[in-house]
Amino acid sequence: MTLTLLVYPTVCPDREPGLQPWTPGHSEAHHVTIGYGRKVILTSSATVHSIEILNGGKLVIADSYRPILLRTKHILIGNRGQLHIGSPDCPYKGNLTISLFGRSDDTDAEHSYFGRKYIGVGTGGTLEIHGQKKLSWTFLNKTLHPGESEDNSYLFERGWGNRGIIVHVIDPKTGEVLHNDRFDTYRSKEESRRLAQYVDVVDNGMILAMVVNDEGSNNLEDSARKILTKLGSKDFHRLGFRHPWSFIALKGNASSAVEDHAIYQGTKASSEARSSRMFQSEYGEHFTITTSSQWVQEAEWTEWFDRDDERGSGDWEKLSDLHKAYPDRLCSTPMDIQAESHDGVPSNETGDVIYKSDRDYGFVCLNKDQSHGLCHNYRVRFLCGKLVRPQASISIERLSNSTVLELAEPAEGWGPGDKLVLASTDYSMHQAEEFTILPCTACGPTQVKVQGKPVFLHMGEEVDGVDMRAEVGLLSRNILVRGEMEPGCYGNEACKFFAFDTFGGHVKVERGFKSVQVSGVELQHMGQQSMGHYPVHFHMNGDVDQKGGYDPPTSVSDLSIHHTFSRCVTVHGSNGLLVKDVVGYDALGHCFFTEDGPEERNTFDHCLGLMIRAGTLLPSDRDSKMCRDITQGAFPGYVANPRQDCRHAALSHLHDTHLSSLPLSSPSPLPLSSLHPLTPSPHSSPSTPCSSYQITSRVFFGEPGPWFNKMQMDGDKTTIFHDVDGSVSEYPGAFLVKEDNWLLRHPDCIDVPDWRAAICSGHYAQIYIQTRNPASLNMQMVKDEYPDRPLTLEGALGKRKHYQQFQPVVTLGKGYTVHWDQAAPAEITVWLINFNRNDWINVGFCYPTGTTFTIISDIHNRLTKQTRKTGVFMRTTQRDKINQSHLSRGYYYWEEDTGLLFLRVKAHNEKEDFAFCSVKGCERVKITAVIPKGSSPSDCMTQAYPLHAEMPIVDVPMPRKLPSAKLRTTDHFLEVKLESYNTRFFHIKEDFAYTEVNGRKLYQPDDGVQLTVMDGHDGRLVESKGFRNSILQGVPAQIESYVNNLTDFSIVIITSKGRLVTRGPWTRILELLGADKTLKLRDKLTFVGFKGTFRPDWIRMEVDEERAKIHQVLPIPVVKKIKL
Repeated sequence: MTLTLLVYPTVCPDREPGLQPWTPGHSEAHHVTIGYGRKVILTSSATVHSIEILNGGKLVIADSYRPILLRTKHILIGNRGQLHIGSPDCPYKGNLTISLFGRSDDTDAEHSYFGRKYIGVGTGGTLEIHGQKKLSWTFLNKTLHPGESEDNSYLFERGWGNRGIIVHVIDPKTGEVLHNDRFDTYRSKEESRRLAQYVDVVDNGMILAMVVNDEGSNNLEDSARKILTKLGSKDFHRLGFRHPWSFIALKGNASSAVEDHAIYQGTKASSEARSSRMFQSEYGEHFTITTSSQWVQEAEWTEWFDRDDERGSGDWEKLSDLHKAYPDRLCSTPMDIQAESHDGVPSNETGDVIYKSDRDYGFVCLNKDQSHGLCHNYRVRFLCGKLVRPQASISIERLSNSTVLELAEPAEGWGPGDKLVLASTDYSMHQAEEFTILPCTACGPTQVKVQGKPVFLHMGEEVDGVDMRAEVGLLSRNILVRGEMEPGCYGNEACKFFAFDTFGGHVKVERGFKSVQVSGVELQHMGQQSMGHYPVHFHMNGDVDQKGGYDPPTSVSDLSIHHTFSRCVTVHGSNGLLVKDVVGYDALGHCFFTEDGPEERNTFDHCLGLMIRAGTLLPSDRDSKMCRDITQGAFPGYVANPRQDCRHAALSHLHDTHLSSLPLSSPSPLPLSSLHPLTPSPHSSPSTPCSSYQITSRVFFGEPGPWFNKMQMDGDKTTIFHDVDGSVSEYPGAFLVKEDNWLLRHPDCIDVPDWRAAICSGHYAQIYIQTRNPASLNMQMVKDEYPDRPLTLEGALGKRKHYQQFQPVVTLGKGYTVHWDQAAPAEITVWLINFNRNDWINVGFCYPTGTTFTIISDIHNRLTKQTRKTGVFMRTTQRDKINQSHLSRGYYYWEEDTGLLFLRVKAHNEKEDFAFCSVKGCERVKITAVIPKGSSPSDCMTQAYPLHAEMPIVDVPMPRKLPSAKLRTTDHFLEVKLESYNTRFFHIKEDFAYTEVNGRKLYQPDDGVQLTVMDGHDGRLVESKGFRNSILQGVPAQIESYVNNLTDFSIVIITSKGRLVTRGPWTRILELLGADKTLKLRDKLTFVGFKGTFRPDWIRMEVDEERAKIHQVLPIPVVKKIKL
């Protein structure tokens, strides 16, 4: 038996027999109806008012080599009507644009179901659109950095051993080197003749780049001189012994030549000839050729010299004396000088006044110039030049404004002119960027060249096991359906929120359609800010797959939907729809939208949605401003509360679908330690009026309690905020820190009790301390300046992880110690975060006695996952030597008496702005310890202090407070500083006390207490009055009467001088002003109180035997706060 398989050739829709050519011309008043079995093919561009296809009518678009533009207000495909553009087996190959025009306020009657500006598929209608198959979207497979482009630069360098004239032949169309050669015209005349022949056979129009290396004039013949002169050279004929010479020209165009020539200066002086010229390639990109011929003089530093010391009149290190003492070890004319003390401190950092530091004279420090009477002992060294050496180079730098994208899969169908979108990999969706593909003959299947360079970082790899790759989506298709837009918004409610026209086109499918298959289409400026008008909308269609009798099942695939005004694909009351390989970009409102919830069996397969912005249609589409404005006046107390009842399970399927951004229906993400949302009760009635409380704090660190948990998370404790312009703290450039974080504080920090914060100044950075074996421990870190104020951290990871990470913020240039609640970890890695070059801290890690160490430094690249060792730490018996650590060798000091391992953590590489780590990677120090078994917890606090305690020092002065005229609000801060202390000079003891209010200082004249009163409404100074000790010791009626007669809302500041009367009835006035009655008084007292009916948070008292000090700001006006 023989089976015969009949294969019918594919018939493209525009090749179907019986189609009548249709060329309607251009008239916006022409209403077109195609019906009653009429079948037509559009073969050229046209403009009509509208097109209705019904009653067996059929419209086919010709697949022409010429682009076709069809402009119309709408296309209605009615009962038994058909619109065909390509087919699944014969995709449309030409370029077609369907442009829907019209305004929302047109006088034409709109369709009762479809509205205006649409392609509508009615009952019994058929819509088949099939564009070319192209890759819809993929992943970026190599990280792009801001400003990064393809690096195809070329560099050719030669030195000793490559004597003569070096020639490169370069293609002007591409900037590629076609050939190069060297001609030793010093050695023989034959080389000169070979040079002439070589240049002669080069094709006209080629670029010749030439340089002399070392010597090239000795055996030059006239033939070479003449042909170079013909090329455009004016200096080659007078080339002399060892003369540097460089040359660039287009052969055949002598006027294009650029040239440079220099004279040889001998063995101890540099000389150079350099030429450079820019060319444009055939693709419009630019490249620059640079030729350089030179004699290079290098330099090196001498050893250190110390001929004199500081005794006598000072330290004299004169060059003439050093020449006599070391005649063979010092050059006659140094290029530079350096001086430092014997402990390695540069002369400009010792604090000495330097009389002279000159490379031609030497170095002099005079004792008479020093306030402390004696110079340091200095040593000097000099920079001396070496003999010159030859160096020649030819470089090609491509100044192309283009970038090559490395993709995860072949870019099927993508070509020059296509537009792409590169998704954001940061927190802001607005870092998505658009690019246009350029021709690229050198690109592989997974590479495309695009015009321009990225503005933002786009990740192209996994980071710490998480796929962070940016999506790359195709925006262009050969079939475009677009809405024609007005230049600005007009005539509707959306204009409250959008400056642009939002009345785009839309495609809508009605129940009972015959067939809808749409693929390979671009939809731009589609959708309207009104219900039911979306770029692609299946409306109440029921079952649209085999269950509903559709074979093949209904689908939309390979669509690029972008810059739309209401969603991307909406499925409403329809089941079984396949939405595949769809890119939705820059849309208003939810992009992929199943409207009611009961929709079933709809599959979203390999779709991409990104940069989806707020729209007005539903509460869940809106941002907070839209919600407020739209619901304003609805009814008192109304709060939009969208409800979603999910009554059916497995409503839709999401297969490999990426939603890179969501609608802005909630505030942008912020660090959890900074803002804490207040969530309304789920049982609140919408009509319940809300209570109103005045919020006064601009920022605050939350109070432990039900709203802010215990505020004991590591991030809570280490939070720091840089107030660059002073708009928050009124101190431009200051930092806000948590009030109890003494790693960041210094003596001049200003307390802000109202915020539970302090305003400080300083240079700050962060360290990551990673620990292993064990990882379940807690860490205490102590700043040497405040040994009684440790900071306890629990770690950023769970206690069951194999490693732990602590992330304290630190003040740079200070010393710290680190302690543990268990035996110290066997491995510690310290990461330097936000350290710039030469930033450092000294750290002492606590370890058990008998521990041994191996310590290295390395650089880790978080993107490539590569780690490179940079140095080792050696043990020293002198603690000060740890300060002399450098990149390849550091020092550690093991102090067994205290159990502290001291080392300096220092950055050796530059860091770019806003980068966490250096340009070379994250610098780290890794400590591996062998710890004796059974060791007790490594807490060295008792042994470390006060031995290693240091006097607190202010390294960065506090900034000045903004004047009242520059404040943007009447609310402001009142800065108060008060201090009570005594000083001793041998046997003489003196007491001092003062109050300073906004820079005005008031000294307390007499022993006793001084009360300074300010108005709590505006901060105005009312008066200052003193009460002697004799009054405090007796019946205190005078001071009690004075306080009782103060008006409410008075701020009262008290200082003491002399030996304070610490007991007696007078202390009741402190309680009246808000003091804690359990606090026992001492000789010295400072107090900030308040006379009123409530107790502000900022009331504070400090007492001490020697010195009491308060420095803080108070919020003006003073208001009562509701406790959360």
